[in-house]
Amino acid sequence: MPLHRQCEVAGSQAASTISAVMYRSRFTVCLITHSAGRLKALAVLLVCPGDGREDDDVKRVLFSLMVLSLAAQAAKKPNILFAFADDWGRYASAYAKVDGRPSPNEVVRTPHFDRVAREGVLFKNAFVTAPSCTPCRSSLLSGQYFYRTGRAAILQGAVWDDKIPSFPLLLRDSGYHIGETYKVWTPGTPRDAPFGAGKHGFETAGGRFNGFSQNVSRMVNGGQSVKDAKQVLYDEVSANFESFLKARPADKPFCYWFGPTLVHRKWIQGSGKKLWGIDPDSLKGKLPGMLPDVPIVREDFADYLGEVQAFDHALGLILKRLEQLGELDNTVVVVSGDHGAPGFPGGKCNLYDFGTAVPLAVWWPGKPGGRVLKDYVNLMDLAPTFLELGGVKPPKVMTGRSLVPVLESKQQGLVDAKRNWVITGRERHVARARADLLGYPQRALRTPEFLYIINFKPDRWPMGDPYHLKADKQPDFNTLANNTFVTFGDLDASPTKAWLMQQVDVPKWKWHYDYAFGRRPRIELYDLKNDPDQLKNVAGQPQFVAAQKQLHGRLMAELKRTGDPRVSGDGSTFDKPPFVSDFGRRPRKPAKP
Repeated sequence: MPLHRQCEVAGSQAASTISAVMYRSRFTVCLITHSAGRLKALAVLLVCPGDGREDDDVKRVLFSLMVLSLAAQAAKKPNILFAFADDWGRYASAYAKVDGRPSPNEVVRTPHFDRVAREGVLFKNAFVTAPSCTPCRSSLLSGQYFYRTGRAAILQGAVWDDKIPSFPLLLRDSGYHIGETYKVWTPGTPRDAPFGAGKHGFETAGGRFNGFSQNVSRMVNGGQSVKDAKQVLYDEVSANFESFLKARPADKPFCYWFGPTLVHRKWIQGSGKKLWGIDPDSLKGKLPGMLPDVPIVREDFADYLGEVQAFDHALGLILKRLEQLGELDNTVVVVSGDHGAPGFPGGKCNLYDFGTAVPLAVWWPGKPGGRVLKDYVNLMDLAPTFLELGGVKPPKVMTGRSLVPVLESKQQGLVDAKRNWVITGRERHVARARADLLGYPQRALRTPEFLYIINFKPDRWPMGDPYHLKADKQPDFNTLANNTFVTFGDLDASPTKAWLMQQVDVPKWKWHYDYAFGRRPRIELYDLKNDPDQLKNVAGQPQFVAAQKQLHGRLMAELKRTGDPRVSGDGSTFDKPPFVSDFGRRPRKPAKP
């Protein structure tokens, strides 16, 4: 077989289609493409000698072709898949190997998240700017601290300011096909405004996946098998994604936001074991220290992990479809959640790690993978990252920092020495959690050694006012487990909340009750080396005075530099209208403890 023919055959075996074969008297060039007609990482450039003599002109032509093919590949914009689960804290089986101590990550199974982490990068220290969904998402979409987003900095009563640039619309304007399924921003108005106010939604198959355990349990109670009932909801996920792909104009890169809410309360009690085989007792000795290690709490957490596993399975369906289409090798996959676990003390609406730490894995095909990184990441960093990936210059107003240099690095551990801290905070979550519609203002600085928290209004109740707790009017267990707003409204209703509230007079559980619901001092400081769960406040202790002063200075300097209204003027911006709006309803009278 002639040598040029050998080259051609070898090339056809390496790819599904040979897009061009150029024969010259002394050289043969084979440019190989995959079935979608796009060049691979380097394409394939085979230069085969002809009669053994060199021709400088031909060599120059061949070199130019190679440069052009590489340039074309470099100019190609990658697709972006962003899978973002509501209320999903830092729980995925990929973290079990890096935790260094017992945790629920030894129990949960997330093979598809683990694949993204294995093929790409797993971040150990990813945090939200605010552990409340709307402020967190406002920050992520805008690439700014939540307190810079106007009324989008609160939950109920949020309004999006369309003058704030958001990464999805900037990508759309640069030529991306954008779309989302399920939840992007809400609650707040207008609906999913930073993603185009519902104009780019793809839910043609429905939204039943958001109530995974409820809908699967209903179908099972109606006579279907667990397997078949699950498949109904998996088919919905696939159909919604397919509708997004079909709407994509030819040759346009895409940015798809997959945002199910199934991990958010409430789910069916016992579903973790019934639907996923997660034995609650397997969590014994593995729960975070602020949670009572008792059967009802273990069951509650097992049910939570079941919803995480359902989300992970849906992620696998999307990855598989991209693989089938030949698109996965040109898709950056990012997977995360918007804050910690709901309905558990210290989780959602708290600045402890249990509330602010989230999973984060990024897979950028062709870039160094299989790495575990210690760089501190705030989710607002994703906006400038996505823009840089899409060839868009991030607006100067963004306070987040692109992760592209970190993702392109080959290093393990800490890649960027400057990424050794993050700032988190919150203002108002549930509108009527407190009298006069006030929030609970906090800011925190998290470093490898310490967590430093300022509670600006320590006279307020962190989880909301203790409504309806007079001895003769105590809410019953079912009310506490199902109605968030009856009391302590910033802690979601749950069996854990209900059980713990009924232990108020039991000495064994007094610390846990006070931790969950009690007032907090103005300053909190936690020594993470000796107290990773952040259970013992060491603020004011002599050996920590110097560290506390230094942390306070760093935190305040960053808040002032970035224009936090809580530390400018009289600091009361978030305690005045329009931030204390209640949609026209009458505010509650002050509560009596």
